[in-house]
Amino acid sequence: MPLDPKRTVAELKELRALTGDENGAQRVAFTPTWVKARAWLKEKLAGLPVETHVDAAGNFWATLRGESERALLIGGHLDSVPNGGWLDGCLNVVAGVEILRRVNEQFAGKPPVTVRLVDWADEEGARFGKSLFGSSACSGALDMDEARGLKDKQGVTLPEALKVIGVDFEQVKESGVELKNAAAYIELHIEQGPVLLDLDLPLGAVLGTFGVERHAITFHGQAAHSGSTPMNRRKDAFLAAAKMSEEIYRIAERSGNGVCTIGSCTTKPGIVTSVVEECRITLDQRHLDAAKLATMLREAKEASERFAKEGDVRVSWERIWQIEPRPFHPELIDLCDAAIKETVPVSHRLPSGPLHDAAETCGAGVPTVMMFVQSLHGISHNKIEDTKEAHLELCVSAFDRLATKTMAWVERKR
Repeated sequence: MPLDPKRTVAELKELRALTGDENGAQRVAFTPTWVKARAWLKEKLAGLPVETHVDAAGNFWATLRGESERALLIGGHLDSVPNGGWLDGCLNVVAGVEILRRVNEQFAGKPPVTVRLVDWADEEGARFGKSLFGSSACSGALDMDEARGLKDKQGVTLPEALKVIGVDFEQVKESGVELKNAAAYIELHIEQGPVLLDLDLPLGAVLGTFGVERHAITFHGQAAHSGSTPMNRRKDAFLAAAKMSEEIYRIAERSGNGVCTIGSCTTKPGIVTSVVEECRITLDQRHLDAAKLATMLREAKEASERFAKEGDVRVSWERIWQIEPRPFHPELIDLCDAAIKETVPVSHRLPSGPLHDAAETCGAGVPTVMMFVQSLHGISHNKIEDTKEAHLELCVSAFDRLATKTMAWVERKR
């Protein structure tokens, strides 16, 4: 069949030239550049017998009707972070266009099952700080009260930004109708990390997305003059917080494959002549295993209480955000692994630390799997993000094989 991975690479470069600059990709959701990217996508689909529409949450759908209404969904996102990488998100969508071309050609416009390409709206959450907006609206998981109050740096609210593109915020969950006949969801993505790079492997089958526990931890001490207060009389909130920095590495190591990050630290009164009265740190913990994630959280709380007691200070916790681990469908993981092994000699199974729209389809009960392609430097959300062109071509071929296998799997499940 006329699959052309080189065309996908060329179109990715075309999109980069259209929507990027010397600082990287600029396809931030709901901005004019993002709208331009959407128009470009529609042009690429114009020669195919697909139905296109934008749903109630601003997600863009292209549907190739099949003999069965049961649908294979191929998902991705055109939006980027500011000054982002040229492949993050859009690789999924552009490869999906190529697969639609191949399926249309092979089955003369009528495949055995329906095939749908979706460009999810605002996966990154770069403008309003809310990731997975379009997919979480579609899955029903979106917290409407929280999202309603989100504002960008200019004070524009999320509902106001949506109105500009013709979306009524209060109706966004009506997009859930799009999953009515969804029988499987597949997504291709750059890894964004160094695992495949360190293994010198081009492709990997993704086991699922990490669960996340995100908290603010505040140590409460006592302000005191930095010159007149002896070291043994201090109630130093910063000292207790500092001890957490090394401890989280031990917690992550004990968990097996978990990760822990202290991403910010603020102090009060925040002057050089005072012992720290209050120190607030943020802790992000992630694991694919729910029980191990819970253990990581418990150990962090126990450690914070121990350090607080040692320093004669008090500690309090506030949950910022949480999501359960989303393990992908075991049969689809096997299909993904097989598709990779038909393309390259070795496959590798790995979890995803970053979240993806696939987490929302999985959470909505749609059988889901992802495929990763190696990232050079192990870097994403950065203009230096890159992947070898040979690996890009391989991932399009392998992803197309996964689509074929998944379509057959959907047929068998009828």
